[in-house]
Amino acid sequence: MQSEIKPAHIPVPDSAVKSRLAGLFREIWKYRLSYLFMAPFAVSFFLFILVPVMAAVGLSFTYFNTIETPRFSGWDNYQFMLSQDVLLLKHALPNTLTFALLVGPGGYIASFLLAWLIAQIPDRVRIWFVLAFYAPSLAGAVVMNIIWQPMLSGDRIGYLNSFLLKMGWIDEPQLWVLDPKYLMMSMVLVTMWSSMGVGFLAMLAGILNVDRQLYEAARIDGIKSRLQEIWYITIPYMKPQMLFASVMAIVGAFKAGDIGEQLSGLKPTPEYAGHTIHNHISDFGLIRYEMGYAAALSVVLLLMIYGFNRLSWRLFGSKGDE
Repeated sequence: MQSEIKPAHIPVPDSAVKSRLAGLFREIWKYRLSYLFMAPFAVSFFLFILVPVMAAVGLSFTYFNTIETPRFSGWDNYQFMLSQDVLLLKHALPNTLTFALLVGPGGYIASFLLAWLIAQIPDRVRIWFVLAFYAPSLAGAVVMNIIWQPMLSGDRIGYLNSFLLKMGWIDEPQLWVLDPKYLMMSMVLVTMWSSMGVGFLAMLAGILNVDRQLYEAARIDGIKSRLQEIWYITIPYMKPQMLFASVMAIVGAFKAGDIGEQLSGLKPTPEYAGHTIHNHISDFGLIRYEMGYAAALSVVLLLMIYGFNRLSWRLFGSKGDE
């Protein structure tokens, strides 16, 4: 039986390698202006996103108390997270998912409906409505102190309690931000109101950029209601804006997890009713100085956000975008 003869590995001459490198550098120099414009973003992405993420992944496998040198601990942080961290499994994780599922889709739908309604207003008046709904996202702390804390105050002079008492719908003031029964509802309400940010503007721009002739042609073809126009014309032609808005809504929902502590003024929130993974990371990282475990929690939160973003790409992205 003849043995199979394998071709010998022929090394690439140094001259060929140098020629390829020279060609690469020539191409880079040819488009040097384009690379120059890309450089600020590339450097910022590397320094402020890629490096911190890689550092968090590396620290998640260590014990690090910010004083001693990080010690490699393997999967201990993740094992503790999944088996022994009762506060995470009983409060932080369910609260985070509940909050994100209410605020994310709820704020997203509210942004779309509000953007569609504002798009029907004449141009001269529209800008003032856009400013009124967009301003809270720019001045979150100011709106919190001036509007929401007096609104949700637990005494009789709180705006909401005063209104409900006058209407006879309640018999005594309710502790909207201190009672565990109402805290999550208050968190969702405040966050949805302040979530009309960049995603809301993107949706409004997408609706306004839909060609009006398409609506006229659709009416000729048999579309008879505004709902059909939205479903068959508006949404399909503004998928890029809807994708961007959905990503911003998901990130905003997970990022706004500390709203419970801001509303109640307590750390932690009463009976951990508003305790989220965001609060859990701050607790271990900034109070207990267990940076390794805080990094592991951050990695899990990042994976959750990534998973929901992939779902958004499935719903609103096209095949060429993935």
